Amino acid sequence: MTTNSALLVITLMLILGCGGGNSSSQSVTGDPENGDPDTTVTVQKKILPQEKAFYKSVCSIPVPPGFKRSPADSGSFAQYLRDLPLKQNNNIVYLYNGQKKYNQSVQFAVIKMDVGKRDLQQCADAVMRLRAEYLYKCGKYDDIHFNFVSDNKPRYYNDYCNGDHSYQKFRKYMDYIFSYANTASLSKELKLVENINDMHIGDVFIQTGNPYGHAVIVVDMAKNPDTGKKIFMIAQSYMPAQETHILRNNNDDSLNPWYSTDFEDELHTPEWTFRKENLKRFK
Repeated sequence: MTTNSALLVITLMLILGCGGGNSSSQSVTGDPENGDPDTTVTVQKKILPQEKAFYKSVCSIPVPPGFKRSPADSGSFAQYLRDLPLKQNNNIVYLYNGQKKYNQSVQFAVIKMDVGKRDLQQCADAVMRLRAEYLYKCGKYDDIHFNFVSDNKPRYYNDYCNGDHSYQKFRKYMDYIFSYANTASLSKELKLVENINDMHIGDVFIQTGNPYGHAVIVVDMAKNPDTGKKIFMIAQSYMPAQETHILRNNNDDSLNPWYSTDFEDELHTPEWTFRKENLKRFK
């Protein structure tokens, strides 16, 4: 090792050794400009709490070793969810009013999609928004409709837009839906998935309650071809209305942010607990 390379390594050790956070090993290759292209030195790097890995889309989040992503047809709702873009500038969940969500420990990544300026797009609303965005993108306007909680009858996008298929009008329609639909109305529209092992991308864990329920949506799945074990990722919004985000799995670091379908009676997510019989699907 040349004198310059030795000084470089010492400098790196001093710089990277400062600050808080967990430490991890990092390989530093010798300086090729000074004749050491093959020299590798291991130093300790401090991982600062604010350092996070940013992924471009849901499908760029890696699967655990041994797993392969489940097939998804081109142009399908599953592929749309898998292609959802993620925020790159930060990993903070913001509320509709621009304030930060109080609990910033639940998100693995944040979906890059506006939440609006009113306290409307909460949990079930985010699920309906993703479904409607997909249908709108495909030009399937006749299929965009959601029930009101008051009478359990659908309100159709085509009736609302009256021929104006601009995105601005579509967003107004979604706010209109958010104002009069909730987990109770959405749950009645969905059909039950009787076997958890039959889970598909796009399925929804949903609970109704008095006064509140909750809903999360499966945005990706993978399978271990050797063991047959299946895992899934879920996304949510919450109260107050906030950016939709991929949930962490705080119960299993080896899978995070994936969850196993092998959970027993209850699925524990960072802010809600579901049961297997809460899994439903768009008809």
